[in-house]
Amino acid sequence: MSAFLICTTALFYAQDVVWQKDIKSSTQDFLSQVTTTVDQQYLITGSSIQVAGKTTTSNLTSATSSQNNGYDFHLVKLNQQGEEVWEKYFSGQNHDFLSATVATQEGGFLLAGTSHSGMGLDKKEASKGGSDIWLIRINEFGDELWQKTLGTAQDEEARSVIQTADFGFMVAGNVQNAANGFGSKDVTVTRLDKNGKVLSEIILGGRGLDEVEKMIPTPDGGALLGVYSRSSEFRDTGSESHGSGSGNETSNPVSRKSKSSPNFGEGDYWVIKLSKDNKVEWEKNFGGKGDDHLRTMAFTSSGYIIGGESRSEKSGNKTVGIEEGTDIWLISLNTKGEEQWQKSYNFKNRDILMGMNVINTRDGKNSKGVLLGGYTQAEGRIEADDETFWMLYIDNDGNEQWRKHVKGESRKKEERLSDLKMNKDGSIVLAGTSAEELGKENWKIVKLGDNQIDQLIEKQNIKIYPNPVSDYAYVEIGFDFKEADIILYDMGGRQLQSLKTKNKVTKINTQNLIQGAYLIVIKTDTEKTANAKLIKK
Repeated sequence: MSAFLICTTALFYAQDVVWQKDIKSSTQDFLSQVTTTVDQQYLITGSSIQVAGKTTTSNLTSATSSQNNGYDFHLVKLNQQGEEVWEKYFSGQNHDFLSATVATQEGGFLLAGTSHSGMGLDKKEASKGGSDIWLIRINEFGDELWQKTLGTAQDEEARSVIQTADFGFMVAGNVQNAANGFGSKDVTVTRLDKNGKVLSEIILGGRGLDEVEKMIPTPDGGALLGVYSRSSEFRDTGSESHGSGSGNETSNPVSRKSKSSPNFGEGDYWVIKLSKDNKVEWEKNFGGKGDDHLRTMAFTSSGYIIGGESRSEKSGNKTVGIEEGTDIWLISLNTKGEEQWQKSYNFKNRDILMGMNVINTRDGKNSKGVLLGGYTQAEGRIEADDETFWMLYIDNDGNEQWRKHVKGESRKKEERLSDLKMNKDGSIVLAGTSAEELGKENWKIVKLGDNQIDQLIEKQNIKIYPNPVSDYAYVEIGFDFKEADIILYDMGGRQLQSLKTKNKVTKINTQNLIQGAYLIVIKTDTEKTANAKLIKK
C-alpha cells in the first residue's frame, strides 16, 4: 500500500496527504478496520503478536502485564491530527483475532473477534469449544466495560458488529457444521442488550457454505446481512427453536431459517433483511453462473446498495456482463428488497471492493451519491498497473461521475488496502498493511484531502449534536481554520466556558449546565465567526 501513497500528490493535483501514520511491526500483523469516532478521531483495529520487552509509552496502559505468544486484539487510537492517543492489547492464552469494531453512540466501542482461548489473561469466560466469538465493550479511553464469549462446541467466527437504535448490539458471524444448522458453514446473528445480555440468536443457511461478509443497521432498528453464498436452497419445515444458543441463556432459544432462494452459480450475493426482533423479513439471492463475492453494503435515501466482485457473464439474474478478470458489481434494492438497478465497473485485472461511503445532503434526508474504494491486483502477471488503488464516485442511479487511480513505484505483493472511510469534511482515511518482506507487515494509515469530494460535501458553519443534549455535546466547525475558540454563553450573555481547539469536531462537557437554552460562539484565527443555540434537557 505504501506504493500508492508515495506518489499521491504528484499524480493528483486535487489530492494531498494531510498526514500519514506508520505503526511498525516485526511480525505479520493483520489490520481489519478503521472506525471513526463521533468526535472525528480514529480507532485502528486488528491482530498482532506482541513483541516481548516492547517499551511502553507513558499513555499506554496495557490491559495485563502477562503476555501471550499468539495473536491478540490490537487497538491504536489516533486523534484528528494522526497522533497516537493510546494503544491497547487484549490477550487470551491462544490466538485471538479482532475482526470488527463499532463506535457506540455513547463514545466507546464494541470489539468483536474470533477467540481460540480459554479463560486466562484478559479473557474472563471459558471456551465454549472450538473457536468462539469474543466481544469486549470498551469506553473511549480503551478501558473494558464488559466482555462476553459466545459459542457452541463447534467453531464460530465473528465477522461484523453494529449498534442498534435501542443502544444494544447485533453480532454476525459464521458457525461450521452446527448441530442445528443447514450446511457446512452457516450464518449466526446474535442480538444483545447494551450490557451484553443475549436477547436472541438466529442461524441462517442453505445446503452448502454461507459466509456473512457485512451487516449494516437499518432505520427501523433491524439489520441488513450480506452473505457470500455457495449453497443451494434448503427445503425445511421453516423456523424452529432449538434449546439454548451460543449465549447459553436458556430463556432465548435459537431460531433457525433456511435459505429459500436458489443459487445461480459458484458463489452468489445472498441479502437478508432482519427485523428488530431478529426475524427474517425478506431474503434475496443474486448471481450469475460464475463466482460473485459480496463485500460491502450501504444504506441510501432510496434503499440499499450491495457491492462486491463478479466473475460472471450475463446469466442467472445478473443483467450486466464482465470485461476482464473480476469486475465491481453493484445492485440497488429498495427497502422491500426489490431490485432498482445493476451496474458493473472495470479497472482491468482483478478488482477488489473495500469500502462504500454514502454522501448525503446537508439535512441528511437525501443521498447525492456513493464513493467506492478498492484496489486492483494483476492476475498471474505483473504489469505497470499492478496493485493500483482506486476511487470511484457514482450518482444515485449508479452512473459513474469520475474515477481516480493512485499508482505507485514499487509493486510489492504484500501491500493491501484494508479499509477506507470518508470523514464529514470530505477527507478520506485509508488503512492497510505494507511489508518490505513477508511476515513483517506494518500498519499504514493515511489521511487524504480531495478537492472534488470536498465540493460534494454541504458544510454548515457550525453544527451541534446531539441537540438537545444531556451530558456531552459535539461542536463541528465547517470552515477551514488552524485554531478556534469555542465559547459558551447563557442567554443573559454571561460567558460560562471557553476552550481552544485545532479540531473540526470538539467534545464539550455540558453535565453541569442547568436545563434551558445556551449560545455557542466560534471565533477562528481566520477571523470567521459562527454561533448556534444549544438546548440542555
